[in-house]
Amino acid sequence: MHSGMIGKIDKARRYAQERDRFEIQQMSIRVHGDNAEHVVTLSEGRWRCECDFFQLQDACAHTMALELLTQGMVPTPVAA
Repeated sequence: MHSGMIGKIDKARRYAQERDRFEIQQMSIRVHGDNAEHVVTLSEGRWRCECDFFQLQDACAHTMALELLTQGMVPTPVAA
């Protein structure tokens, strides 16, 4: 392996441990739930899920799981 790549791999590992370096702006994720698959999106600091529960409550197990996984990496939305 090229010596320059070894340094980049070490740097990537260090970055991955320093979660505050990252700010996720938007994404789309397929969640394999117990009963079905659901697409969860993040846009403008807000999570949205296509599941029925989210449509009623503005939150669901899918969005809450992703909030936990990305804690500290998603900016808090600014109130309008």
